[in-house]
Amino acid sequence: MNEKKSRSAAAAIPFRVALAQVDPTVGDLAGNRELMCKYIEMAKALGADLVAFPEMCLTGYPPEDLLLRPHFVADSKAALRRLASCADGITVVAGCVYNRGGQVHNAAAVLHRKRIVGVYCKQLLPNYGVFDEKRYFAPGEENIVWHLGEAGIGVSICEDIWLNDGPHLAQVGAGAGVIVNISSSPYHAGKHPGRQKMLRARARATGAYVCYANLVGGQDELIFDGGSMIISPTGKMIAMGTQFEEDLVVADLDLSAVRGPRKSAPPGGGPVAARKLQPYKRQNDRPQVACRVAPGLARWEEVYCALVLGLRDYVVKNRFEKVTIGLSGGIDSALTAAVAVDALGSENVIGVTMPSRYTSNATLSDSGRTARNFGIRLITLPIENAFRAYLDDLADVFDGLAPDTTEENIQARIRGNLLMALSNKFGWLVITTGNKSETSTGYCTLYGDMAGGFSILKDVPKTWVYKLAEHRNRQAGADYIPQSIIDRAPSAELRPDQKDEDSLPPYDVLDQILDAYIEKDKSRAQIEKMGFDPGLVARVAGLVDRNEYKRRQAPPGLKITPKAFGRDRRMPIVNRYT
Repeated sequence: MNEKKSRSAAAAIPFRVALAQVDPTVGDLAGNRELMCKYIEMAKALGADLVAFPEMCLTGYPPEDLLLRPHFVADSKAALRRLASCADGITVVAGCVYNRGGQVHNAAAVLHRKRIVGVYCKQLLPNYGVFDEKRYFAPGEENIVWHLGEAGIGVSICEDIWLNDGPHLAQVGAGAGVIVNISSSPYHAGKHPGRQKMLRARARATGAYVCYANLVGGQDELIFDGGSMIISPTGKMIAMGTQFEEDLVVADLDLSAVRGPRKSAPPGGGPVAARKLQPYKRQNDRPQVACRVAPGLARWEEVYCALVLGLRDYVVKNRFEKVTIGLSGGIDSALTAAVAVDALGSENVIGVTMPSRYTSNATLSDSGRTARNFGIRLITLPIENAFRAYLDDLADVFDGLAPDTTEENIQARIRGNLLMALSNKFGWLVITTGNKSETSTGYCTLYGDMAGGFSILKDVPKTWVYKLAEHRNRQAGADYIPQSIIDRAPSAELRPDQKDEDSLPPYDVLDQILDAYIEKDKSRAQIEKMGFDPGLVARVAGLVDRNEYKRRQAPPGLKITPKAFGRDRRMPIVNRYT
């Protein structure tokens, strides 16, 4: 009788899960291990039975061709063994790289009582968009259910759960009531709600708890938005982490709510192995935890937060301290300055205005106002003397030829040289200010406005730039980005009375065509059927195709849309297909 009461009391204690939504750095094995040990201790202090870390958290994600170095893989495995020493009093699921029998795997190691007690290897290796996992990894074949007391736990990795009949089905069929999916799912605008919908569907289909631990942070051009989730067997959101911030998501799972029994394993991968783990003693008096569902972000707030996080991590992880921006008085440079200040602090952002003979008083004034509003230092470097020197040096060669884009590009290149000189002298990272609409059509200058170390707006269409500027002003409750900048027709100011629309269609039209041609891969004929003039469609598509060579020479920049140039969209430079 006493034994039955004891078992009943143990079963009444909920199974407490923690998801460590952390921001590791690629290649920093020691630093990432220290970060993970910190969160293990935090989860233990809250009485968690299990804590899960994102995909490849120990190495940072994605390590790319570091994985082709045998010593990196070996060092990663040694770091995993050292991490296991922190797994005492709690079970840990750690994303890692694992060499098994000479094959490298994207893996989830289960750590328990200071040992590596098992390793699950990712089965579904994505090879589209930014992913190139078949280049590096061998797929796993074995499904494992870890039994920790009355909890049956199935572990999977990112892509494994996106497929309807993925490994989670076999695990649930073999007795798993808790599916732990560790992920490093790159962000693009609007992706988070789609993830929620998919994970809710998986929970309802399996009748199991779904615990999804997602990476947060920036890595080169990629941004990871977190938003880790714990979902009930009925598809109810129990807990969700804050997007774009490190977080520890904790919830108690009532295992009696898991639907069952499970008599046979449905489709979903290879054989299922059962592993029993000796459970730790679970305390009745552990601290209470409140399940917290972080509020979702509105569209422009989400995109803005992504830009801030991506820039901050790129600068900090590359050990830069300050950045410099060419402040032209236009909306692109003003928004870039806003993001930089929010990411790094005004003391770490230097604006440079470089007026020419074509710079209007209005834009010069707006450069100063933007700098003052955001509290950043502003350096003024007029380019007239340098421009005149170039024209004098080229006068004989250009004799009898009318001015054209050559003279415009000389001005842009002078400005690029000045910014790079400041970068060399002071160690400042130059942030370029071009947007996706411009780089799509080649409305930018090689070694001029494209010169720099990083691009915030590289994947942000021009129409989005205006929305983000308005969002930033609403957030501040004041016109930190001067309204005159938002209202003024955009211009490069490289010749008298120049406007962008002299060379390009209106941006609200251009961006629709670019979205269809680039993001959705529609043909010219299909775009024409959307109601656009055939001549205009041909012109825009031609600009996109002809300027691939420029984009290959652009600095890296943040991925914001589903199809960013470079990582997502890889087109040949030599290309006669139309």
